Amino acid sequence: MSTLSDAKREIREVVENWAVWRDAGDWNRFATVWHDDGYMTATWFQGPAKEFIEVSRKGFESGVNILHLLGGFSTDVLGDRAIAQTKMTILQRGIVEGVEVDVSCIGRFYDFFERRDGEWRIVRRQPIYEKDFMIPVAPAKYIPLDAELLCRFPPGYRHLAYLQTRAGFDIKPGLPGLTGEAVEELYAQGAAWLGGSTSAWAN
Repeated sequence: MSTLSDAKREIREVVENWAVWRDAGDWNRFATVWHDDGYMTATWFQGPAKEFIEVSRKGFESGVNILHLLGGFSTDVLGDRAIAQTKMTILQRGIVEGVEVDVSCIGRFYDFFERRDGEWRIVRRQPIYEKDFMIPVAPAKYIPLDAELLCRFPPGYRHLAYLQTRAGFDIKPGLPGLTGEAVEELYAQGAAWLGGSTSAWAN
């Protein structure tokens, strides 16, 4: 019989597998961390996990350089459902205004999990973007940022959004940050999920 500690261990393993397999381009195994109806939200993508896997694969093969580091982990488990929060850093390298840069975005993965047929997998992943910064790869370089463009985006991911916009991505505004209405709504959806809601978006 599975215990609460077993569930938390299994969920943590899924979270870690997500980062390792996605960043390594191990797409077949990456697909196994999601349920069939899994959904991914990112600054540059919102849609079914199956589509996320495909566009991530194409980006990986074309040289898009996005990596993930994981930190502290906490999960609330109730029956066959769970909400997992994992400290993370998104690392992306690219060219901004002719300068090669690294962007680091610090936040949390907020994951809606469900156990189906004995397997814990992700139903919905929503990052929470808390803080980010941009530095030149060559320390002596100056990055001539467009202040108007930078300020279009929330503080939690404005440098990441700037880089991705310059790379040609359409960036979603209003994603959850450390505080504010968007993250409070997400927490309400998480509580409803644990309470048995019919959807990971209900609150």
